[in-house]
Amino acid sequence: MTTPSERAEVGRAARKVVPRSSHGRWIPSSQRPDPLTVLELQAVDRVPELVPLRYGRMAASPFAFLRGAAAVMAADLAAQPRTGLTVQLCGDAHLLNFGVYASPERALLFDVDDFDETLPGPFEWDVKRLAASIAVAALENGTTKAKAHRAALVATASYRTAMRRLAGLGELAVWYERIDADDLAPMVRRDRRARVENRLARARRRTSLQALAGLTRQDEHGDRRFVDDPPLLQRTTDIDRIALGKIFSDYRSSLSEERRLLLDRHRFVDAARKVVGVGSVGTRCFVLLLEGRDADDPLVLQVKEAGRSVLEPYLPPSTYAHQGQRIVCGQRLVQAASDIFLGWMTGPERRHFYWRQLRDMKGSAEVETMSPAMLGDYAALCGRALARAHARSGDRIAIAGYLGSSDVFDRAVADFAIRYARQNADDWSALGAAIAAGMIPSAPGA
Repeated sequence: MTTPSERAEVGRAARKVVPRSSHGRWIPSSQRPDPLTVLELQAVDRVPELVPLRYGRMAASPFAFLRGAAAVMAADLAAQPRTGLTVQLCGDAHLLNFGVYASPERALLFDVDDFDETLPGPFEWDVKRLAASIAVAALENGTTKAKAHRAALVATASYRTAMRRLAGLGELAVWYERIDADDLAPMVRRDRRARVENRLARARRRTSLQALAGLTRQDEHGDRRFVDDPPLLQRTTDIDRIALGKIFSDYRSSLSEERRLLLDRHRFVDAARKVVGVGSVGTRCFVLLLEGRDADDPLVLQVKEAGRSVLEPYLPPSTYAHQGQRIVCGQRLVQAASDIFLGWMTGPERRHFYWRQLRDMKGSAEVETMSPAMLGDYAALCGRALARAHARSGDRIAIAGYLGSSDVFDRAVADFAIRYARQNADDWSALGAAIAAGMIPSAPGA
């Protein structure tokens, strides 16, 4: 077994392969795939009538485009030199894929909260996507390039300092590390605390019971049913009881024994297809309404299609043949605590799916309304959360050794973020031009 000093030396040695200052470069490769072609290839296996909605949402702004273009950035990152320091990547670590949610103990935590693209890979890919998303959001909010650079720098510095702190802790201490949402308000300036506390209060109200008001109504028999709102929400008519029983059985088998018992205490009420996110639009996603003790004891589960990670063409194959299992196991490894109903199954046409609660005190930031100072606070928090996630799955001591005590890596990644924000804006403009020319279908991004 290698010693901590030997592990740190592995990280320092990686600087000779990929100097920390080199992360600031961004020059598109002559072999760079056309971004719109990348998006069109993703659309091939999606629900055809929803693809225009995806493009409509992506065309709304440069930040919306970045959210939907994880596959584009994956190809760009893969073309860069790699440190070889591997972690379980989120794979899509932009600003809005961090947020608060309830632990099984009902504590409100802040963490990474999207794992559709998760795979083991070089730690810097997540850091660069986070920094780029911060720069794009800041510039979109009308701030200066210098302040956008500063916000990206703050996030990367927070990642580095958190990783170096975690490198000095024992294994169990790192595993039990978490960011409690109740500790967030004191971390920001007094004049911004009220806004943070209000967001946390709203998250605590986002439960299955609260979701019923907006998604369902009572029929003539007094039973709850999802409200048709096509194309965003459409009740399913093609799932018969036999098929539903098979789906539930497969999903149930992916849960631990005590959680199977809890699931068995609920009965199926209704199901609907639901449009979610930006990049996910067009993938098959359903919501299921279940009842426990009575109609006032609902459980709303989201069943989302699990495709291959956008990182897969550039990294070793996943150890999991089932894409839903890949997502669930990646999430359980990286998050401080995970949804008790997180599971997977194979659905019709052998498609892979994963399950989770639709709402369980979940909440994310409204980055479009943040001042530069508040965006900086949030960027630092995201950087810290990402370091905690990476420290659980990778060699935190080697990564800390690579990062070092200076700000060389921080400044390089911030430089990259500004340069990539410019590339992202060009790609977004290309999408808008293609839509205007009728080359790509688009529908209003409701």
